[in-house]
Amino acid sequence: MQILIAFIVGAVIGLGIHFQLHQRLTRGVVLAPMIGAVSAGIAWTILTWVGVGIDTPWPWLAALIVPIVVTYPAVIAISRSRVAHDGREKARLGIG
Repeated sequence: MQILIAFIVGAVIGLGIHFQLHQRLTRGVVLAPMIGAVSAGIAWTILTWVGVGIDTPWPWLAALIVPIVVTYPAVIAISRSRVAHDGREKARLGIG
């Protein structure tokens, strides 16, 4: 059940990253929280499968650090890709 805490923490971190980074209108408001939640859950799952117990600080630190390390570059790359794609589409359609 503690994995739910990791999902919630990852989603909150992702939400903070969404509002901290520019080009918010190029991505949905749910994208960054989902990336954060999934990355925190995967990190938690891997650590528990390896045998690291929840009585150690490692799963808790992973639930805090992994979403930051994964979500920042993912959101930046997705935003840049979307802006570039929109620019190509505008040029192709002769809009702007």
